[in-house]
Amino acid sequence: MAADDSDSTIYRVVVNHEEQYSIWPEYKDIPLGWRDVGRSGPKDECLAYIKEVWTDMRPLSLRKKMEADADAAAAGGDQTGS
Repeated sequence: MAADDSDSTIYRVVVNHEEQYSIWPEYKDIPLGWRDVGRSGPKDECLAYIKEVWTDMRPLSLRKKMEADADAAAAGGDQTGS
């Protein structure tokens, strides 16, 4: 992993609509569907930040669906008979 040791690229942390994180070289335009979260720096710092803030790897749409299903079951909306 010597290549990472000599990587002088400054990255920015980006997130998409599903609240999934990634890093992107600062000198490149951010791809469509991603937005800057306001954090940038060396690769290891950006990855450490992501590790700290991205505590639930499930996409946002899945989290919302699971929450809605749990709310429906708690309210007695699950009438499947099982």
